[in-house]
Amino acid sequence: MKVCRQVLMAIALGQAAAALAQPFHLPTPNQAIFVPGTEADYFTPTIGRTWPSGTFGCVRSEGWQMHEGIDIKCTQRDANGEPIDPVSAAADGTITYINAKAGLSNYGNYIVMQHQVDGLTVYTLYAHLRALASGLSVGQVKKSGEIIATMGRTSNTRQGISRERAHLHFEICLLANQKFSAWYKKNLAGQRNHHGLWNGQNLIGIDPWKLFIEQNKKKAKRQLFSLRQFIHSQPVLCRVLVKSPNFQWAKRHPDLVNSNKPKKSIAGYEISLDPNGVPVTSTPRDASFFSNDEPFKLLHVNPGVYKEFPCRKLIFKKGQRWILTAKGIQHLNLLAF
Repeated sequence: MKVCRQVLMAIALGQAAAALAQPFHLPTPNQAIFVPGTEADYFTPTIGRTWPSGTFGCVRSEGWQMHEGIDIKCTQRDANGEPIDPVSAAADGTITYINAKAGLSNYGNYIVMQHQVDGLTVYTLYAHLRALASGLSVGQVKKSGEIIATMGRTSNTRQGISRERAHLHFEICLLANQKFSAWYKKNLAGQRNHHGLWNGQNLIGIDPWKLFIEQNKKKAKRQLFSLRQFIHSQPVLCRVLVKSPNFQWAKRHPDLVNSNKPKKSIAGYEISLDPNGVPVTSTPRDASFFSNDEPFKLLHVNPGVYKEFPCRKLIFKKGQRWILTAKGIQHLNLLAF
């Protein structure tokens, strides 16, 4: 009996370690991201720009436009010069959405997958696809590395994507709100939402490049990679009080909530937002932290982080005082809806 318990415990520990260490894999054959000095062979730049414009963050429009993913160069082309790189699942997961009508999105044809990693529900997005894998459908379970599509250059933008710039736009995201469609209808009346829950506005990206590099460093040191720790380690743009005991983000992402609960009942949360608006930490607070009925209160801003990453326009310095912008309030409303 004792041996059986030891065996079962060993299996459980092994499964826990496997879940914690579940790695993300590069979604195309291009491996140049791991070779210092060859970034130009990995990232596809925007027209007239250099490779950094194909990375994640405030890399467009002189630093004032957010790019929530990375644009990965193709390595293989057919006789007509079109890309033929296979696109594969970046982690074990499930196909949750397929848009096969390129004209309905800037993403063109795109796929969203759902994954369970380190206790978190996380999503990957694969865009500008030329073709989907035969028989691909929502609900299918795919293993990491299993081919799901072919790289392309589909989009609904006026300028389009040239053959030379064909690439995979790839994102790693957290879902802002399960009730996004209702929020969208209430707050953006008159604007059509063709993609329901899988509208890009409902997917908040984290930096895939930083994640892949950090994961690779951990692997080289024989250390486990933790997605949760990676998210917690992101630079904090600002801290905000959210007066809502049932703050929906905290309910949906309990593994990103500080476990230190107040002695009195929870009246709201203090959240730390990274430059892209991801609440990297949420701390429950009691009523003593809230002096009035305002739903959101800006507590602190890191000017250095804002200077480096201003493009999400969540906050603004008015005179000597930092304030939440209308865009920032809208973002918080989405997280709390």
